[in-house]
Amino acid sequence: MKHFLALLVFCAGILFFQPIVAQTQDSISETTIQQVETPANKGNADALLTHMPAPSFKIFSVMKGVLGMAVLLFIGFIFSKDRKNIPWKTVVIGLIIQIVLAIGVLYVPAIRSVFEFFGQIFVKILDFTKAGSEFLLGDLMNAETYGFIFLFQVLPTIIFFSALTSLLFYWGIIQKVVYALAWVFTKALKISGAEALSVAGNIFLGQTESPLMIKAYLDKMSKSEILLVMTGGMATLAGGVLAAYIALLGGNDPQLRLEFAKHLLAASIMAAPAAIIFSKMLIPPTEEINKVIEVSQDKIGSNVLDAISNGTTEGVKLAVNVGAMLLAFIAFIAMFNFIVGKIGQWTTLNEVIAAGTNGRYNELSLQFILGYTFAPLMWLIGIATEDIVTVGRLLGEKLILTEFIGYISLADLKASGVLANPKSIIMATYILCGFANFSSIGIQIGGIGALAPNKRVLLSKLGMHALLAGTLASLMSATIIGMIMG
Repeated sequence: MKHFLALLVFCAGILFFQPIVAQTQDSISETTIQQVETPANKGNADALLTHMPAPSFKIFSVMKGVLGMAVLLFIGFIFSKDRKNIPWKTVVIGLIIQIVLAIGVLYVPAIRSVFEFFGQIFVKILDFTKAGSEFLLGDLMNAETYGFIFLFQVLPTIIFFSALTSLLFYWGIIQKVVYALAWVFTKALKISGAEALSVAGNIFLGQTESPLMIKAYLDKMSKSEILLVMTGGMATLAGGVLAAYIALLGGNDPQLRLEFAKHLLAASIMAAPAAIIFSKMLIPPTEEINKVIEVSQDKIGSNVLDAISNGTTEGVKLAVNVGAMLLAFIAFIAMFNFIVGKIGQWTTLNEVIAAGTNGRYNELSLQFILGYTFAPLMWLIGIATEDIVTVGRLLGEKLILTEFIGYISLADLKASGVLANPKSIIMATYILCGFANFSSIGIQIGGIGALAPNKRVLLSKLGMHALLAGTLASLMSATIIGMIMG
């Protein structure tokens, strides 16, 4: 604890001397990227992303990253239910794993090649999905003629990937990969075999599918273990939606698709140790843990065709749910913005906002409120100063609405050139990783509660803790990747 407080004092010193260091940052910024704000420059952000300078360590970036990490850990410490028993060794090892992964993705050719290899698999899966979609929809899939139609170009990806995941699960491939990751988590981070399986499974499966692998253990799990099961679901991405986000952010550009595939994969994997860090900080383990790792042998289907059929059916349900959810949430955003916009007009607040933001926001809106609410936190974790309000808005949309809304907004902001720094786009990709939003609390209570009815009350009590831990996990991954990028 003394060392942690010393770290915070050190970071406070960085804040005090920031104006001096900022001059260095300004000179660096002028040589790397110019701010782009108008729709007339559409496509510039994509060009910048595909021609980003090689990552390099910068003193200011490292100090800002240390500050951001300290702030996030301090938040976890403040909200801990048992500060005296926080397993600091687990926290430190978890951070080391995250930092090693970030360095590997950005600097180590062998590790980067592994992520790019799996990224290419996801990109190829998008091509396979397109073949099936073109059979059903024909020329409607031609984005150059009809434009980008979310219903046709993103949602089919969820259906195909759900069927593919079901097939891989039937063959036992996912279970073997999950077992290997769970073994690493158990040995390195001192967590139980069951919760390690759940966290590792969440890298590939959804927040209600992964607990199926440990349903035999759920009834006997402690409060600390249940929180980690929930946090793992909040912090990571399922394969189906991950493929959809690659299509959304990368568009039809193969190089951009590969770039975002690599970072989305890294974000989901880095989120696993981060979820362990913050869940164990909020509710430290106090009971003896069972390190036995036993993967459930339950099959999804009685044969290959049945597995594909079941996966397809689940994919259709998920795609319809996503589409309906987006329709409702975006409509509610429009209604909310209309109401507060009128209030801003009657109170002349709209004119003040337009003048104060140099036209970036023309009126009082949800985006304006969320952006300025989370802007200070975005600055602390290392987002470029000119982008803190915009990325703060994305975090708010993820929390209040869903990460899908956040990624749609990120894709729009990227295409229109509103985000001034390509580093902000990459960090936002990590910030939005995971299902940490209010609706997920209800999903987990219903999904996990169905597997362990006697834990339903506990699940409802831990919902906000899991939301906080999942959010802090994503922010930690973004902070580390931003620090390493330079």
